[in-house]
Amino acid sequence: MAKPKGTAAAASKVAPGQGGELHQTESDPRKRLTTNHGVPVSDDQNSLKGGRRGPTLLEDFVLREKIQHFDHERIPERIVHARGSAAHGYFELTESLARYTRAKVLTEVGVKTEVFTRFSTVAGGAGSVDTPRDVRGFAVKLYTKEGNWDLVGNNIPVFFIQDAIKFPDLIHAVKMEADRGFPQAASAHDTFWDFVGLMPESTHMIMWAMSDRAIPRSLRMIEGFGVNTFRLLNDKDEATFVKFHWRPKLGLQSTLWDEAVKIAGADPDFHRRDLHDAIAAGDFPEWEFGVQLLSQAEADALPFDILDATKVIPEEMVPIRIVGRMVLDRNPDNFFAETEQSAFLPTNIPPGIDVSEDPLLQGRLFSYQDTQLSRLGSVNFHQLPINQAKGCPFQNLQRDGHMQTQVFAGRANYEPNSLAEAGEEGGPREDPKGGFRSFAQPLGETKVRLRSETFADHYSHARLFYRSQSPIEQAHLASAIVFELSKVSLEHVRIRVLANLRNVDEGLAKRVAAGLAMDLPAKSAPAVEPEDMKLSPALRIIGKYPPTLKGRAVGVLVTDGADGKVVDAVRKLAEADGAMVKIVAPKVGGVTLKDGTLLKADGQLAGMPSMIFDAVALVLSKEGCAQLLKDSAAIDFAMNAFVHLKAIGFTAEARPLLAKAGVEDDAGVVDIGGGAKGFLEPARTRQWEREPKVRMLA
Repeated sequence: MAKPKGTAAAASKVAPGQGGELHQTESDPRKRLTTNHGVPVSDDQNSLKGGRRGPTLLEDFVLREKIQHFDHERIPERIVHARGSAAHGYFELTESLARYTRAKVLTEVGVKTEVFTRFSTVAGGAGSVDTPRDVRGFAVKLYTKEGNWDLVGNNIPVFFIQDAIKFPDLIHAVKMEADRGFPQAASAHDTFWDFVGLMPESTHMIMWAMSDRAIPRSLRMIEGFGVNTFRLLNDKDEATFVKFHWRPKLGLQSTLWDEAVKIAGADPDFHRRDLHDAIAAGDFPEWEFGVQLLSQAEADALPFDILDATKVIPEEMVPIRIVGRMVLDRNPDNFFAETEQSAFLPTNIPPGIDVSEDPLLQGRLFSYQDTQLSRLGSVNFHQLPINQAKGCPFQNLQRDGHMQTQVFAGRANYEPNSLAEAGEEGGPREDPKGGFRSFAQPLGETKVRLRSETFADHYSHARLFYRSQSPIEQAHLASAIVFELSKVSLEHVRIRVLANLRNVDEGLAKRVAAGLAMDLPAKSAPAVEPEDMKLSPALRIIGKYPPTLKGRAVGVLVTDGADGKVVDAVRKLAEADGAMVKIVAPKVGGVTLKDGTLLKADGQLAGMPSMIFDAVALVLSKEGCAQLLKDSAAIDFAMNAFVHLKAIGFTAEARPLLAKAGVEDDAGVVDIGGGAKGFLEPARTRQWEREPKVRMLA
């Protein structure tokens, strides 16, 4: 593994605790950190490993106690990823990876494997809203022929921390503050940014979390990543490192921050409803499945450590190979029995897929299983229908326990046994050839509580991400940090974050400081000086939208006396391009058009604001417009569509409403009275050139 600049000794000095200035230097019994049983803790930053880059050791009772206590803090709601939405579907392999793995799910082309996929927010509770600025969980359970494979990831490829021992601290910091119970589902508060400022390894993830990726338009329009590095093992037990990717066929799309906030008020279930309604309408969301493959030699040649979960492998450096697809085509029959009771475990991996020594993943291998014992109340949670292995039988000699639903015949509940020699059922036996075998990773280092020096570069990848963004996305990211830090009351926390940002990009740090009206502090001292990496345009969102309205929604605001021919023209044009069209009326009963026909409405104006649509059209009569000028909901409908940079189609009669809403003519404001064709192209994307006119950005 190529080492970053700086010596191992220097890296090790900071690696045990990124906020080293807060660590006591004397052993004061009144202040020292202990286990729940009073044993003093010497290092609360690193799990115990078999060597600096070795696997985490089971004997680490400090790690196990800390995570086990954290896992059982909530009953029965998930501590993280509590707010979830899910769907059934299938996975189909399109290219065999038999050269790299013996896992049948990755070698049998054309076979459809049943899946259950759950999307979620991380920080909020089960009753929180769908659209906060947050990471989205992306967990896929594949019911393979060789047991369940749970690919448990996020819509962001990196994470906040490098070692699982810090996960309870991260979540405690981002959750509601302990003394006051708020804010809910929000990172814009003191404790989170205090943690971030003291943990420079979080900086890269902060770039992603403050980017538009953290406020997605739809769950159908997010990427999924396995986050951690895994291994594939072939028939010869030869190993290949692998990163897993899900790429939406609808492309990536996000909301604007102001829009996300208003959607939360208009429809707290916006993402859940969107996913359910799309599947119910037969508009099945689909993702491509891709892998990044590296040999040990290729991994060693990289200028960063692929076992470090705070690093990304740019696809320009290691291309993503598309080898399959996932289609979600069925909604759950019962939300509780399926979406809520589903349990995902990183330890659910079929033969031919294996874990790496990534210290974040190593802790996850323990944590997820342990959490289910509390949340689902039984060691038999695997017997719940949603969690059962379906592609193959499951049998072993584990018995009894709370909520046991199986009735086992015979007396063989141990192994080995020789009951078969007496004509009795002896039970299942191990399978040395076809069973799961771990990669034979050589060990032999001293067990330590240290980070590898190859984990010490905390800023190069954060710099890569920020500088790879388009100017619009950079402005959004900087503005998001300004907003979050404006909610931080502790000045020294803001100062520390700004000092760290100077290691990412001087321009970014200046923008944030200016947005806070603060002086720029001295740059913090990095453990390793960041390097300039080749930019990765693949990390952007803007400019990569598919040229279609497929998967998107168009809202048509109509009043009594409106021209039905214009409504029909907009509907036909948008639906032909793949959009779902909704008719919005002042009253839910609908409107009487100019020709006397009744046009039914899909929703009432106040209940269907423009935030929930990707483009809008205003087809009004003169009298109807006059009435809407007295209605703040109608004014907001037009104004919000404009400030959220959406295309607005209108008939001449709607001009007074547009004027009152402050809508100015531009390429995205289209007169559709003489034909709707000119509305299509701007409706497919945002009007980014409009943004400087309607919003102050950092």
